[in-house]
Amino acid sequence: METLRGFNTRAVHGGELKDPRFGNVMTPIFESATFLNPNYEPNPYMDRTRNEPYLYTRWGNPTVQSLEEKYAQLEGTEDSMAFSSGMGAISASVLGNFGKGAKILSVRELYGQTYTLFSTFLKSKGIEVDFIDVDKMNAVEFSADRYDMVYGESIVNPTLGVLDLKEIGKACSESGTPLFVDATFATPFNQNPAEFGASVVIHSATKYISGHSDIVLGLSGFSSKFKKGFYEARKNLGASVDPLQAYLALRGMKTLGLRVKRQNETALKIARELSQNSHVERVFYPGLEEFPYHSTAKKVLKGYGGMVSFEVKGGFQEARNFMKNLRIITSATSLGGIESLVTLPVDTSHKSLSREDREKAGIKDNLVRLSVGIEDSDDLMDDLEYALGKMRS
Repeated sequence: METLRGFNTRAVHGGELKDPRFGNVMTPIFESATFLNPNYEPNPYMDRTRNEPYLYTRWGNPTVQSLEEKYAQLEGTEDSMAFSSGMGAISASVLGNFGKGAKILSVRELYGQTYTLFSTFLKSKGIEVDFIDVDKMNAVEFSADRYDMVYGESIVNPTLGVLDLKEIGKACSESGTPLFVDATFATPFNQNPAEFGASVVIHSATKYISGHSDIVLGLSGFSSKFKKGFYEARKNLGASVDPLQAYLALRGMKTLGLRVKRQNETALKIARELSQNSHVERVFYPGLEEFPYHSTAKKVLKGYGGMVSFEVKGGFQEARNFMKNLRIITSATSLGGIESLVTLPVDTSHKSLSREDREKAGIKDNLVRLSVGIEDSDDLMDDLEYALGKMRS
């Protein structure tokens, strides 16, 4: 399977566990907590995390392993591991590889829960985190050799600034500092951070990779030297994946390329039309030529993604009223599914941040985040225009 070149071909066939004795076409769900031990079979299937026969699903599971192998082939990393959530993958990336006294540099504009983890939880564990805004990180206004790790979101949540991974990766490689990248918004279809020198790539697979808003799961791809840290963190912290969740992610990943291609196209069309709407103050989308990060996006992205953020006129209450008047697009947190979702970050993903921290990240109370699904673009645009037309401003 390593010889497969096309993204969709790898998405369908990579990592699949097929046993000719059964003739199964799809990877089975090994919903088994425990496995035969000792296993005296001459050629048993091996848990690749330990290079031994499977023992216990918290340690490793055949269905989960198939998911990990498929993801690694799409991400282009040496290895990968699945976790019970995206935050589980992020937490394991730090706690499994760094300890008390470590210093981390992170982009400031982060998913709210990640920011809380870095600014509060890690600090309590003796891990120091410095924050830098997207523009300064892109300009490499930092000394990578002062840090044990540099962390960023390739497309930041929810203002959609794009990290210049080409320049950041070069600076980190020159200093020998590992670069960790959360590429959830970009997806493996639009970007592979390992190509720019990232040592670790993280996804909330709850989002685009599963694509159906029905599971919670995290994935991390990494160079082999980080394998032990990730494995020990998952095993000891218990952030393991249920095989049924892994199976659903496997199924969803097979259509990742098809879904994201359509979402790229629809999101660009919507962003262009919203930018002309009199009820919209500002549109955030990497594919718009007037967006400050467009030139960077052209360098590091193969597609501009399915996320569009915009500020509506009239402030916070008008933003809420706009959402109430949507008829097709659902008001809910999360993103990346086949259905379009809309949310106010101030109410959801970044509610835990102080107003001061939100302002530093460029998140206003009237900022709306839209996750574009696979519905017909004309229907989505009609829905947005109807709800915007109901506004007083």
